Amino acid sequence: MKNADFVHLHVHTQYSLLDGAIRLDDLLKKAREYRMPAIAMTDHGNMFGAISFYQQAEKHGIKPIIGCELYVAPQSRFDKSGHHAGESAKHLLVLVKNMQGYKNLMKLTTAGYLDGFYYKPRIDKEILKDHHEGLIGMSACLHGEIADFLLRGNRDAARQAACEYQAIFGPGNFFLEIMENGLPEQSIANEGLIALSRELAIPLVATNDCHYINREDAEAHEVLLCIQTGKTLEDKDRMRFGTDQFYLRSPEDMQRLFQKCPEAIENTIRIAEMCNLTLDFGRIFLPHFEISAGESLDDVLKEKSEKGLQGLMPQILRGKENGTLWEKYEKRLREELDMIRSMGFAGYFLIVSDFVDYAKRKNIPVGPGRGSAAGSLVACALGITTIDPIRYGLFFERFLNPDRISMPDIDIDFCQEGRDEIIRYVTQKYGNDKVSQIITFGKMQARAVIRDVGRALNMPYGEVDAIAKLVPNVLNISLDDAVKMETRLQEEEKKNPKIAKLLSLSRALEGLNRHASTHAAGVVISDAPLVERVPLCAPKDDRVTQFAMKDIEAIGLAKFDFLGLKTLTVIRNALRLIKEGRGDDVDMGALPLDDDETYQLLMRGDTDGVFQLESAGMKDVLVSMKPDCIEDVIALIALYRPGPMNMVPEFISR
Repeated sequence: MKNADFVHLHVHTQYSLLDGAIRLDDLLKKAREYRMPAIAMTDHGNMFGAISFYQQAEKHGIKPIIGCELYVAPQSRFDKSGHHAGESAKHLLVLVKNMQGYKNLMKLTTAGYLDGFYYKPRIDKEILKDHHEGLIGMSACLHGEIADFLLRGNRDAARQAACEYQAIFGPGNFFLEIMENGLPEQSIANEGLIALSRELAIPLVATNDCHYINREDAEAHEVLLCIQTGKTLEDKDRMRFGTDQFYLRSPEDMQRLFQKCPEAIENTIRIAEMCNLTLDFGRIFLPHFEISAGESLDDVLKEKSEKGLQGLMPQILRGKENGTLWEKYEKRLREELDMIRSMGFAGYFLIVSDFVDYAKRKNIPVGPGRGSAAGSLVACALGITTIDPIRYGLFFERFLNPDRISMPDIDIDFCQEGRDEIIRYVTQKYGNDKVSQIITFGKMQARAVIRDVGRALNMPYGEVDAIAKLVPNVLNISLDDAVKMETRLQEEEKKNPKIAKLLSLSRALEGLNRHASTHAAGVVISDAPLVERVPLCAPKDDRVTQFAMKDIEAIGLAKFDFLGLKTLTVIRNALRLIKEGRGDDVDMGALPLDDDETYQLLMRGDTDGVFQLESAGMKDVLVSMKPDCIEDVIALIALYRPGPMNMVPEFISR
């Protein structure tokens, strides 16, 4: 079947936070339905969704075009006070042609946040001139500089701006963008843009400034804008788009709208053919761990691991001469080291070992280990964990497996009050430009989205709150599932048109990104300046990556989880109080694991404040199971999670 003769090049997804209402999967399904050979993603000032978009588009068989609608400051991006700072930044759309353009867009969006942020992440023409290579420029919407001059009747300034952008991007790499969304101002702007195109030989391109998928989604999008601005639909002065035509129109619709300007349609295909970015997801970029000249990372890891194991063996053997057991540990260590060497991850282990050692030297409590890393004898020998994987029958292959080559993932718990010091340490060691925390996105979940939509509809708080509270308290439950589970929601939806509308609009917005923040644990350490690998931003003054955790891993950067655990802080304070009050130095590592009085507490469910054992549900299971050894507790914690939780009764009975 023949591909469509039009491609959407101006699209705002949910990563244009509280402005775009397009989910990536919906976008790509629609593009495939329209038989579009390619489609662009051009969110406001950021590249938040670039990697997810690229990977999902390739799965759908559609060429991904990564782009961004940049904000260009009226003068310098550093000017945040006085006359010029008060002028609004103008929009400029850019699309990535190749790897050079991709790297330049990362630098531009990073500069927008770290240098130019003033209500919006702003760049300026100076930095655009330095980083325009590999990018296609487009004049953007009515908020673009050229269209704005035309609407104000300043044709000479519009011509000058068009010539300036043409000079920056180069002939054939800058396009004048025309739109037909039903706004009267667009007719004025389009007339001027077409005239400039003929006068200056700058090609035209047709776009639709898409913010939602279907025309009927326009009302939900209006509600989304109200959530962003704290207004209600009844507010006459609220921000609005003015029409219901900012949706993902079909190619046929676009051809009909621009039948008098067919070259603007044809140029969408021309631009798509110019954009040929290839991203390599098969590489891993480990930070450089400094070792002495003549040494290799593998040799250093082997030496440290063997020395560490020798230090552990007296405790493991417990004073008994047992050559067979010693050989078992030596063999396991060799096998793990061989696997680590073959996968090229020696540096990763040395990096983790280094910052864990630092924490211990600074008397910052470190957890015993969690997750699949507890199955590594190398990690235990290096002091990263304190768990003997052989004693507890833990498999190294759950942690590292040659059949599933991916970056190791070691979660380290630190005392909550010492976590920031560890981050400062790695920042100083590897360089401020190579270390960053990681972004995360808060979603509009079932209960919260009902409350948000209710406020936008100006419904009484009590009425909306009552509906929100009917949503079952189930992790990540969807509104559809909530209505199926709760008959009172079904009844309210059937009998009350206001509630039906509330739920309908809530469903339309459910799951969209609501805000960006800093991930509670993730820290990325790069081999090169981060801006060469990932764009950065600064929500709430924290410098973080623009890519979320999953995308950081996809592009091969080393991610480390620095978890601030309050329990470790409580234990540290308890040990200090014991020392001050009784003069006793308690060694946590020497505490017995077979203390009968402790198990009596567990059997009674007296576990307030005990990490992972303090929830009401867990207390009930403890009382039913009556654990009398550490293996029972381990099994219970492993089972008490989504998925295997329904096997707990069977486990207890057996």
